[in-house]
Parts: sequence; C-alpha cells; structure tokens
Amino acid sequence: MSFGQLFLGVLLGLQVTVTVTAYGLLFAIPFALVFGVAQYLTSGVARIMITSIIEFWRSSAVIILLFVFYYALPVFGIELSATAVSSLVLGLNTGGYGSQAIRAGLQSLDKGQLEAAFALGLRRRHSMLLVELPQALRLMAPTFVNELIQLIKGTALVSLVTLSDMTFQAKQLAEIEYNPVGVYTALLLAYFVVCYPITIFGRWLEHHMGGARSLADEL
Repeated sequence: MSFGQLFLGVLLGLQVTVTVTAYGLLFAIPFALVFGVAQYLTSGVARIMITSIIEFWRSSAVIILLFVFYYALPVFGIELSATAVSSLVLGLNTGGYGSQAIRAGLQSLDKGQLEAAFALGLRRRHSMLLVELPQALRLMAPTFVNELIQLIKGTALVSLVTLSDMTFQAKQLAEIEYNPVGVYTALLLAYFVVCYPITIFGRWLEHHMGGARSLADEL
C-alpha cells in the first residue's frame, strides 16, 4: 500500500470520527440540559421516571446499544443510517453522564442565591435560566470537556456497525500489511493526538474557572 493510500485512509477514518462526534454532541447537549435540570427540579414519580431514563443511557453498555438500535429499529420500520445510530447512542450515553454533572452543579449552588432571586421577584424558570444554570454550567465546564473526550474515544466502537472510522481503517490496514502491532499502535497514537489538546484545554479551563471561583468567594 502506498503512502498516499495510507494517508487517504487515515483522513477518511478521521472524517467519520469527527462527524459522529459532532452529531453526537447534538444529542448529548440537549439531553444533558433537559434531563439534568428536570431531575433537579422534580420529585416523586416524575423524578423516578426521569432518573430511570438517565440511568438507562448511563448504565447500558454502549456496544450493546449500538447493536440493538442498529439491528432492531428497522424491525419497527425505523430506518436510520449507521452514522445516525452511532451518533444517537454515543450522544445519549454521554448526555446521561452530562445530566448528572448539571444536576450536581445546580445542587452545589448556595441556596441563598435562589432566595435572593425570589426576593427580586424572579419566577422559578427565570431564576433557573438567569441565575442558577449559568453558574452550574461554568462550574461543570471541565467535566464537560472530559465527557467530550470520552465521546471521541467512544467512536472507536462505531466500526462494529460498518462505519469506516479510524478503527475500521486500522483493521483493514492490519489485514493488508500483516502488521497489527504497528497499525494499532499508530491508531493509539492517533487518538492521543486528537484527544490530548482537548485535555490540555480542559486543564486550562479548570484552572481558569477555579481562579474565577476563588475571586468570587473573596468578593
């Protein structure tokens, strides 16, 4: 295999990985926001139902979810592409973890801020949108970066539903070149190169947010 073919294969695999990650975020972010806030605000039966949905996506094995949704949905007349199924499963799995970060962030806020918002005449939804949620998102920003990294690494599983991501390309190259050690080591390095800059950004963000919280506490 020529260098040009090898480079093209890597680019195609990277494109699929980026595409699944981007579409996955379209599922993860709304799910995390809606269910995280809903779990924080509700109680009783409603909270149990919301928690059950979250725990389904958080506690189920991603590889099994991929197979179930890819092969079972057509039985019910729902035809989705492998990219859509992969983005849906990985995104909602990540969103399940993200919802808990948002709930925890909201619960960690000083209750006096909510009381102050009510004293100013703000309704509960306005207090959530203008006071509580912005602070919770800022506090949990480093956690969201970690979840993004997990989402990227999770795309290594999408080759199981026929997507030609980096893992799929690596498997093909290993079979052609008869060098699985070299090929999969290169794949490991490729994921490291993609994820490590995001890790550095997460550390910077954590330090920056930590400094902002310290300043706020002093004030």
